[in-house]
Amino acid sequence: MMNEIAERYSQGLFDLAMENNTLEEKKKQSEEIVKVLDENPEVRQILQAVKIKKDEKKEFINKVFSPFCDQEIVNFIKLIIDKGRVFYLKDIFKMFIELANEQLGYTKATIVSAKELSDDDYNKLIKAIEVKTNKKVILTKKIDKSVIAGIKVIIGNNVTDITMSSKIEKMRNSLLKGGKA
Repeated sequence: MMNEIAERYSQGLFDLAMENNTLEEKKKQSEEIVKVLDENPEVRQILQAVKIKKDEKKEFINKVFSPFCDQEIVNFIKLIIDKGRVFYLKDIFKMFIELANEQLGYTKATIVSAKELSDDDYNKLIKAIEVKTNKKVILTKKIDKSVIAGIKVIIGNNVTDITMSSKIEKMRNSLLKGGKA
């Protein structure tokens, strides 16, 4: 049921953004909202507190989100409060971001490496991913010492693993099965 509720509200916000030609701006604002909710658990606690009145929550929303959100987004959050759907707030905005990314032609990619790559290397990888997917890339960089060397590229459900640790694991499995390394 949670996904249905979040999906319905995110679709409503998406339709509004498309109608007003503000999809890119609302996507950026939504990313900031998700970031605030992730980095400040006290914001979620205040919004989800049963003892805090809806009017107080709306006033709090004005103070927290008005500096970087347009009035439509602020009013949208107030509507979510009025409807008692504040527990779904983060999911609603995350789903909206996914809808916006799809519409705007973005794809998310994660590059995992043992150490930080150069900007030039990241740019080459981004260009290759853009050519492969025919979409603009939103890149997440992750450092994981366990990969030893090489990189792992994750795009949606597709994983390209050319790390030393995966090669060692394949070799190990081959040897355990009685094959040659």
